[in-house]
Amino acid sequence: MERRVLVPNGFEAEVSNNVVSIAYNDKKESKSFRARVIEISKEGNEILIKGKNQKRKTTAIVNTTEKCIENIILGLKYGYEARMKIVHVHFPTNVQISGREIVINNFLGEKKPRKANIVGENTTVELKGKEIVIKGTNKEHVGQTAANIEKATKITKKDLRIFQDSIYLVQKTKLLNSE
Repeated sequence: MERRVLVPNGFEAEVSNNVVSIAYNDKKESKSFRARVIEISKEGNEILIKGKNQKRKTTAIVNTTEKCIENIILGLKYGYEARMKIVHVHFPTNVQISGREIVINNFLGEKKPRKANIVGENTTVELKGKEIVIKGTNKEHVGQTAANIEKATKITKKDLRIFQDSIYLVQKTKLLNSE
């Protein structure tokens, strides 16, 4: 089983020890693939993903690896965006960005602030009123940052029909204009 990913013009790709690094317009993303049943190499302007056997799991890993590399190329060219909405019914929630961390103050009236990490060096977070916009070149990092925020505002041991306070993911998109 083998798949090929075409590297478009203007992109630079390097492959060494199953680590794929792709650069475009001063932005760079790298991803390490730890699966032992695949080999990744570069031939000309293509990245070759080759399975070492014909098992179904190996085929799935090859296909997933191909899609991950395509997502890196699309992310560097266009970018990804996630929009989250701050919902508070009982106490006004205050959200701030402090370095590579999102600090959520006064969540459900708690004195101690809740914190969520921003994943990835190319991921940016901005606050627009009651909305949080997460942008980045890596789909996994944007999604993980949104998941970290949702996890930080998860409510336990309360009736969720009454306590609807949280920060919810509203939209995930691929940006269509190049930045």
